[in-house]
Amino acid sequence: MSSEQNEIYSKSVRAGKRTYFFDIKATKGNDLYITLTESKKIFSEDGEGSFEKHKIFLYKEDFEKFKEGLDDVLNKIEELKTAQ
Repeated sequence: MSSEQNEIYSKSVRAGKRTYFFDIKATKGNDLYITLTESKKIFSEDGEGSFEKHKIFLYKEDFEKFKEGLDDVLNKIEELKTAQ
């Protein structure tokens, strides 16, 4: 199964010099998982551009804990910004 065949949904978010990709994929057993990819254009000394990518795999058993952690830090950021 190629990566295109197991991709269920994809959402890209452009944010400054980076693009984030949120992809829902399925395993051979039809379990869903998420890949989070950060893509950033970089330039070599000769000016040639390429993309540097970092990928995280998030599996279904971790969805809720990941969401809780993300919600927690985003709420903390709002709290800290309000306190300034």
